[in-house]
Amino acid sequence: MCGVIGVIGPYNESKVPFWAAYEAYRGLLTLQHRGQDAAGVLSYDKDRRKFYGHKDLGLVSQAITPDQLESCTGNMAIAHTRYATVGTDGVGDLQPMVTGFPFGVGMIHNGNIVNYHSLAQDLGRTYDLQMLTNNDLELMLHLWCQKILEQRGPSNKPITFEHIQSSASTIMEKTKGAYALVGMLAGVGMFGLRDPNGIRPLMIGKRDSENGMEYCLASESLALNFLGFEVLRNVLPGEVVLIDEDGQLQSSVVAKVEKASHCMFEWIYFAGAESTIEDISVYGARLNLGKVLADKTRKAMDRGEINPDFVCPVPDTSRTASIGLAETLGLPYREGLIKNRYIQRSFILNTQDKREKAVELKLSPVRSEIEGRNILLVDDSVVRGTTSKKIIDLLKRFGAKEITLAITCPPLRYGCFYGIDFPAESDLIANGKTEEEIAKWVGANKVIYLEEEEVTRALTTSELCMACINNRYPTDVSEGREFAAKRNKLKNQSHS
Repeated sequence: MCGVIGVIGPYNESKVPFWAAYEAYRGLLTLQHRGQDAAGVLSYDKDRRKFYGHKDLGLVSQAITPDQLESCTGNMAIAHTRYATVGTDGVGDLQPMVTGFPFGVGMIHNGNIVNYHSLAQDLGRTYDLQMLTNNDLELMLHLWCQKILEQRGPSNKPITFEHIQSSASTIMEKTKGAYALVGMLAGVGMFGLRDPNGIRPLMIGKRDSENGMEYCLASESLALNFLGFEVLRNVLPGEVVLIDEDGQLQSSVVAKVEKASHCMFEWIYFAGAESTIEDISVYGARLNLGKVLADKTRKAMDRGEINPDFVCPVPDTSRTASIGLAETLGLPYREGLIKNRYIQRSFILNTQDKREKAVELKLSPVRSEIEGRNILLVDDSVVRGTTSKKIIDLLKRFGAKEITLAITCPPLRYGCFYGIDFPAESDLIANGKTEEEIAKWVGANKVIYLEEEEVTRALTTSELCMACINNRYPTDVSEGREFAAKRNKLKNQSHS
């Protein structure tokens, strides 16, 4: 899972030369929750006919300094924040990626290509291609460039939207997986495309300027809103869009499926609460999840299985659902765990050791609220279970009497190969365990999960990828197990 953003607009003497990169950087700050491993920015300066960029490990503000940002001149720029689910943690696998031949193109993307390894081997045999990184974006960059080169040849003929459609179609035909991709073509403009199932989000915004219309492509609406762009619409599943240097927007759906499969985890955990994904408010969806969860919880209360004194969220993501649950049940809402705002999101850290240490640092219990009380603890999901176990142990050390763990996501029993870091089923606590066994393992008196139908009802759409709970993948994932094994091997090598 990553955050992507791109900004393009007409030349304006009243603006600083690096305005597009600066706007992309500002928007990227609002997408920091989507990735904390690394960040990068890339601009194109038409007057100098040159790309400028920088990328490094760390948070956005750490990876890109003011001096580096000021060097990124030009009227279009893209920026990326990384949550590593493919490749290594090294600088070589960071985005954006850029090539100067057969023409200038820079790219960023959010997602995972499941058939990366076999496709890379095919390209190597067919074109004698040598991959320079372990990042699947490099593969898409090669596919894109090769297709345009085949159509246009080594000439000075202009690149047309038809060329771009064909390149997008090639990517969609050959790759299996999830991607929301944003790129720049030197002297042409900015483009975006989305996988045919629409697994990862991408939207378009526009705003007026003195010299014409400016556009923005971003993972979430909160970035557009922050920068003052009007949310125009979502990039459709299987669609490619082009905003040229004259501010003209062209689009075409080049691949279709019967039903979209948007990742349910966007609403449950990943997206910012302020965002709207697929025209569904993330905040409203989480509030609904809490209300639906309250119905199941009330039944357990009526049966005398639990007797909670108050509702307590695991901060931050589950706060909204906790409010909906507490209001529906008529129970007090208390924040018995206070989060250290300077600690990273623990789920998207890329090793188990880092995740466990982050939990220890980020949460401080409030003894006056916890001691001697029965707590209804609400979390958005339980993946490996180690975080929940540590939190429950912490609450008990501070005197909690009984703890019921209520979870807005159904049990995660199957791997994700589309950009969320749990591809190995053996890592998932719910795989092969009953709810009673899960409760015992994490130390709770009881666990309460939502079910698939209840999540669909709360999110008000059936166009969801829920493969991690029902084993129904929208694409072929036969290479997924091999993909996960090779990825883990690369990670182990980078940490050794």
